[in-house]
Amino acid sequence: MRVLRILLVVLAGLALTACSSKFKTYNGPEITSVQVQKANRKMYLLHNSKVIKAYDIGLGGVPVGAKEYEGDLKTPEGIYYITHRNPNSTYHLSLGISYPNNEDRANAVLLGKPPGGDIMIHGGPPRKANGKPRKVSSRDWTAGCIALTDEEIERVYAMINPGTPIVILP
Repeated sequence: MRVLRILLVVLAGLALTACSSKFKTYNGPEITSVQVQKANRKMYLLHNSKVIKAYDIGLGGVPVGAKEYEGDLKTPEGIYYITHRNPNSTYHLSLGISYPNNEDRANAVLLGKPPGGDIMIHGGPPRKANGKPRKVSSRDWTAGCIALTDEEIERVYAMINPGTPIVILP
């Protein structure tokens, strides 16, 4: 009887640790593209032309207009692709976006400023030392990235592969 009780406790512990993992699996249709509509604060994951999932998003602190240079707090607009997954992101999990492209670099040069970079789809703001999420005063709080909740980025991270196109619309 005691062996059975120990076995049940071990199995329950394993089940709990499996539930708390930030790495999810996805077995649905391949996500062939991502579309972001900045004006609507929406991100759509698509399989061909069919919307598989839609998310409410946060943007850069200055959400109107395309990113022009580093520090302008704008989210880029245009056609990019997902470059990589970052499992150790400061923002829970993140997916890299291929900003800046050649056109973005050329536009920044004309302004005499660096184009910036490190644009991501990521989770919520970094946590305080006590483990609680930092408060955000606006839904548009990033430096130019596309923000989801931590729970949402866990699902999106599992669904989107590097190389997937992302179209970011005004």
